[in-house]
Amino acid sequence: MNIHEYQGKAVLKEFGLPVSKGRAIFSPDEAEAAARELGGPLWVVKSQIHAGGRGKGKFKEAAAGEKGGVRLAKSVEEVKEFARQMLGNTLVTLQTGPAGKQVNRLYIEEGSDIASEFYLSLLVDRETGRVAFVISTEGGMDIEQVAHDAPEKILTFAVDPATGVMPHHGRVVAKALGLTGDLAKEATDVISRLYTAFLAKDMSMLEINPLIVTKDGHLRVLDAKISFDSNALYRHRDIVELRDLTEEDEKEIEASKYDLAYIALDGTIGCMVNGAGLAMATLDIIKLYGEEPANFLDVGGGATEEKVTAAFKIITADPQVKGILVNIFGGIMKCDVIAKGVIAAVKAVGLQVPLVVRLEGTNVELGKQIIRESGLNVIPADDLDDAAQKIVGAVKKAA
Repeated sequence: MNIHEYQGKAVLKEFGLPVSKGRAIFSPDEAEAAARELGGPLWVVKSQIHAGGRGKGKFKEAAAGEKGGVRLAKSVEEVKEFARQMLGNTLVTLQTGPAGKQVNRLYIEEGSDIASEFYLSLLVDRETGRVAFVISTEGGMDIEQVAHDAPEKILTFAVDPATGVMPHHGRVVAKALGLTGDLAKEATDVISRLYTAFLAKDMSMLEINPLIVTKDGHLRVLDAKISFDSNALYRHRDIVELRDLTEEDEKEIEASKYDLAYIALDGTIGCMVNGAGLAMATLDIIKLYGEEPANFLDVGGGATEEKVTAAFKIITADPQVKGILVNIFGGIMKCDVIAKGVIAAVKAVGLQVPLVVRLEGTNVELGKQIIRESGLNVIPADDLDDAAQKIVGAVKKAA
């Protein structure tokens, strides 16, 4: 689960991290009031969407002006005018894709006198099973670009969970960023607090870009991008309340109600599979035969008929779907349950596109019998390769 920058800064402030004063607003009048409250003489007007690259992004609508999604304002009137231009308009960044995202809220923040900018993030290192820090002197830039052009400017280290952040970690960070004296001490304090926040709130990623040194010689968190482990949200009701459904795909929201692992993609073939590995293999083989998957959907090992029905309905609700592939290898998941779910869903929503079903495993013969006797126009498949070729062929034929 992702949250907005201003929400992330509020979370970090709870742990004593140095963040600038600011206010989230939803209208030009609120922007004006926030600017007067903050006092100026410089304000930053930031679009709040779940995507990076906002400053370099562009609005689709001419009324939003030529500037990006993060703007410096030098008067209260300019703050209000920027808010008028940006709210309700669609911002396109490298991370949103060409469709962009509508800006429904802004963050008005006091300006900062910046002496230098750094990059700092925390994430889970799957190789070591530990929380890792990634730091760089190239703050304010896309870390992917830095990794490509100047990988020597990136330092990564993992923290032993038995000890947590230790003084030597602070010295490593300070040396890498060229910080000395009081700033070096602040760096140790900052990474310690970030690590504490990361663990306490079950974060999966915490990115500060940039972490700045102000001209009066202090560190400050100037941006905050945070993702949380969705499997741990039951422990954090306060974080769940920060969820912004307008930033999420409607189909993904519906899938979450049934505890389905669903991610919308841009293709034409809807997929319903059990098991993440098999689901990824299904997406790959669809691409191999010349089409694109419309979604990743893992119904899980213990799915009920109700969940399978819901999954099928979510797939068919996507207008881009021109064909559906059901690929089930029944272990815990029984093939007859899948078959009953598919039939129930088809009867509820109808079937307007080709449907290929490949079943194997527990109760496979019963599952096949249920589908055969249903009277549905289903294309059976013997294995994954056969299923992929049949659904791709059916979609191309229908086109």
